[in-house]
Amino acid sequence: MATLTSVRRPVGKKPVTPEPPAARLLSPLRKTTHATTLHELALEQLQHFNIDPHSAVGRPLLALAEKIYASHGDVMELWEATTHELAHLPREDRLALFNAKKFLAFQLAKLLDTLQNPTRKTHQSLRYSNATTLAKGPYPVFDNVTALFSANPVITRTATYLYACSEWIDEAFQGKEPLHEIYSRLLNPTSISLANHIVDIECGPFAGEYLAWNFNSGMAAIDSLLSHLVGYQDVILSSRNIYGGAYQLIHDWFGKRSNLDVGVSFFDGATAEDFARALADTKAKFADRLTAGRWIYVYLESPCNPHGVFLDVPEICRLAHAEGLTVICDSTVGTPFLTRPLQHPDPAARPDFVLHSYTKDLTGHGTTTAGVVIGRNEDMFLPKGEHTHAGKTWDDTLFWNVYYVKGAFLDSDKAFEVLTGMKTLELRMLKKCINTAIFARWLASNPLVTVHGPANPRDANAAIAERIAYLGLPAPLFTIDLEKALISRETLERFFDSLAPMFGHMVSLGQSNTLVLCPALTSHSELGEDALREAGITLTTIRIAVGDEAPREIIGDFLTAARHTLDREHPGFSAKFMHGAAIDRLVDEVYLDVHRRHAAAQPRFAECLK
Repeated sequence: MATLTSVRRPVGKKPVTPEPPAARLLSPLRKTTHATTLHELALEQLQHFNIDPHSAVGRPLLALAEKIYASHGDVMELWEATTHELAHLPREDRLALFNAKKFLAFQLAKLLDTLQNPTRKTHQSLRYSNATTLAKGPYPVFDNVTALFSANPVITRTATYLYACSEWIDEAFQGKEPLHEIYSRLLNPTSISLANHIVDIECGPFAGEYLAWNFNSGMAAIDSLLSHLVGYQDVILSSRNIYGGAYQLIHDWFGKRSNLDVGVSFFDGATAEDFARALADTKAKFADRLTAGRWIYVYLESPCNPHGVFLDVPEICRLAHAEGLTVICDSTVGTPFLTRPLQHPDPAARPDFVLHSYTKDLTGHGTTTAGVVIGRNEDMFLPKGEHTHAGKTWDDTLFWNVYYVKGAFLDSDKAFEVLTGMKTLELRMLKKCINTAIFARWLASNPLVTVHGPANPRDANAAIAERIAYLGLPAPLFTIDLEKALISRETLERFFDSLAPMFGHMVSLGQSNTLVLCPALTSHSELGEDALREAGITLTTIRIAVGDEAPREIIGDFLTAARHTLDREHPGFSAKFMHGAAIDRLVDEVYLDVHRRHAAAQPRFAECLK
């Protein structure tokens, strides 16, 4: 009789050698069993549930349980073989293997679905009263099996979950049984599906090295990550242009003496040299804290809000990591369409953590709020009691230190909204980036309008964007100011209020429609006058989050609003813009150029067969 020690089976032959110890994982007594054979495991299982193995139902139960224990060994061997062989298999064999495994999943589900028929009969035979039946509702396992094959991830609207037995749920609370999600504040199948999906998209070939945890908003993700990393009197060195809410969190909450008394420094510019100078200044400024054992954490936002400026994230990461610093990068504005910082071939050039506000372009329609943190596996989760070779312990991971206890989780409905929106990310972002390039260049044709950010080819940041961003495209976010025109605040407000309906007056970005706001009065109103000036924001600064509308119509409505308002105070203002056939040429040239380059950047057919 087979014993529970490791073995590899010859294909197509009955097991004549010992089974792997992994079979114990399927036992209701996985932690306390003394069984040494598959038969003993199956017999012990029946005894645990008070079933006579010699009865009419006991005999098939025993036989089935023993086969399941044996099958688990086959599954584990298949997992091991896949891990070792997949990278060496040609694409056609990988496709064949996927479809073979897919059909196995249907076969296993068919067994489970078939098992539910006698189980349902057994449940019905208990003849509970209507009061009890109504209170309990339908037993979920009976009808949930086929949901495995929903064409979209199922929206799992539940607070809690059935668990198998005492020893399994005990291990689940230790983070050692992933089948049991316990409670939706901790884990939810729809949210986990989204977390896996964003890792695949953001990390690509390195996806196996990373995990993601989803949060109820982008700010919840930022707060949770900083709460996990930053301790009392540590130091945060942040890029200057960040979302106003992030600024308020870092400067006003973490920096508050009665909270964590964190030292806060900001650096201007976008290059590694700019960062190096700021790091040296920060070390000098907070030398006493660093001597006392406190740490510097680097917080970046690229592309940045509100100007859409790209930072040289790879080179900044290299410098920071050479100093032993942890780097956080908010990539919300760029999305994985424009930048994928975790796919840099040099690990030292990657941020340690990447943040996204799903609320923006990843979802794309302004229908929900959500956020995510992506980090290396060992920084995100370890089962209780475990540690890495480098000495990182389980309680120093984001899951146990923050996510598990703070409750800022993402519910299933929101996760489904994000998953649905992400299907059109590339289509939406490509069109938005084209519209941005067109609109920004048209605006820059007027010498009285200053266009900030790489959407303006003459901007100093355009060279970094060309190197960092996909096809050198601008992020669909930039700012303009009218300081050169000396427009009064009253006239500016009349102009701004006349931009609807083409330009939505909404306090967000990353939607399918174009949105405008005055940062000094809205998104960055938390900044004082000095901070606004340092961030390059004036009272005439207008942030434009470009949408998917027809670019000529965007230009036309902006021009009409300018004629009706700005021209009255500054006659001839609107006449300084590009007009007529020149606009048509601009639209056609940018549209065709970007699409040609996008087509040329796609994998060649031969690569698709590898």
